Amino acid sequence: MAAKPKLWYFHGRGRMESIRWLLAAAGVEFEEEFLETREQYEKLQKDGRLLFGQVPLVEIDGMELTQTRAILSYLAVKYNLHGKDMKETVRIDTYADGTLDLMLMVALAAFKPPEEKEESLALAVKKAKTRYFPVFEKILKDHGEDFLVGNKFSWADIQLLEAILTMEELDASVLSDFPLLKEFKTRISNIPTIKKFLQPGSQRKPPPDSHYVEVVRNILQF
Repeated sequence: MAAKPKLWYFHGRGRMESIRWLLAAAGVEFEEEFLETREQYEKLQKDGRLLFGQVPLVEIDGMELTQTRAILSYLAVKYNLHGKDMKETVRIDTYADGTLDLMLMVALAAFKPPEEKEESLALAVKKAKTRYFPVFEKILKDHGEDFLVGNKFSWADIQLLEAILTMEELDASVLSDFPLLKEFKTRISNIPTIKKFLQPGSQRKPPPDSHYVEVVRNILQF
């Protein structure tokens, strides 16, 4: 039996959370090694396991992969979540990249001073309402299908649901003007593998707190 994928990252969301989401949605069990000290991080660097000196690091299929979007693309192809042809793939990549950009705003806000953090999170919610969610509402309206691309569950759907739930943590009414996205959220959340991942006790991580921020700062020394 093939070894489970192994994920190396801090004990929090960050750039690894979308990878956890994709694996969970594909029904793939994975192991995690949490970085808690500077020494752990330096050993990974010294051993040459971090191509550009950065995590996430994912061990899978005899490889050690770094760079978040490259990892996500590989997993999406491996688990048949990347479209049936090049035209579908580029649409999936486009939609996924857009939601990744939105969530990165939220992830980076955690490391800002309190006043700047609140401003950054408010800006992220505003952009979700005015830039990102209107696009996805229109996509669903125009083709009238259950999924974003090719009427088949894909990486783009996983990424969008993660973004929706992340934004709802900041503003519970963020979908008030987007009825099709509300339906989409319910539909995708009820896919068995995702429903399981959303249950308490799963490997899904909570929003970053002060302890997580402190650990990351101490390890990366910034």
